[in-house]
Amino acid sequence: MRISLFLPKQLVLRLQQLPWGRYLLIGLGLSFLAIVVLFPLLTVFYQAFANGMTAYWQGITTPEAQHAIVLTLTIALITMPVNTVFGIAIAWILARYQFSGKSVLVGLLDLPLAISPVVVGLMFILLYSPTVGIFGSWVEASNFKVIFALPGMVLTTLFVTLPFVAREVLPVFQNMGIDAEEAAQTLGANVWQIFWRVTFPTIRWAVLYGVILCTSRAIGEFGAVSVISGKLILETNTLTLHIEQVYAEYQTIAAFACASLLALLALLTLVAQELLRMTDKLSMSVRTSKPKN
Repeated sequence: MRISLFLPKQLVLRLQQLPWGRYLLIGLGLSFLAIVVLFPLLTVFYQAFANGMTAYWQGITTPEAQHAIVLTLTIALITMPVNTVFGIAIAWILARYQFSGKSVLVGLLDLPLAISPVVVGLMFILLYSPTVGIFGSWVEASNFKVIFALPGMVLTTLFVTLPFVAREVLPVFQNMGIDAEEAAQTLGANVWQIFWRVTFPTIRWAVLYGVILCTSRAIGEFGAVSVISGKLILETNTLTLHIEQVYAEYQTIAAFACASLLALLALLTLVAQELLRMTDKLSMSVRTSKPKN
């Protein structure tokens, strides 16, 4: 944690010059992290196991909780591959081509990060609602339910998770250049051979970072899904919505038990990211240490 973001610069410099100033700054940073991150995280697990393992297991194995978990994983499994494919394609277009409106496309790519998820859910209701939606007549005529159903929840989740893969892959595309791809094309490789044998090995770690972030956000999404799902129990209740519901009904142990699953997922996401970084650094060090012929 950089304390300079919260304290005046001159004060930080003076503290660093003091013999104990560095330790004071480190202590302030660790205290801030403990209050904001560590203590709430420990509270979730403490409350989840407060009444023992039996109560914890009952909280995550009710029919409502099991349905919420399955629905959440279903949405994530649909969202992740779609946004991975389109994220790579968008990053490729932005890195390889110059065209009018490119800055607009970059801005649209960042739009899901700027708009409140609640507004995102409202936008899709105004688009696909059978009563007030712009495409409501088409939805009603085709008998295809979007609002308060799985398709609407998938669409909103796709929207809020769109930037992650593209934003991770785009800098790699911009730095790698096109020399290797042009050389492969000169040797007679087709488009797919160039992508799988030249391009993808370079971007694979960035793709994995993006996939992890995309999946984590899809599983933990609340605002957009809560608006468009209708919160129908055993129908459209995701895990985050189920946690809200059981907590409102004073089922504290069940709420914290399900919340601990999301917290555990977040911790596993951090571990996976660190493992990928370590693997990436190790592979780079191996490549650089190989003797050149």
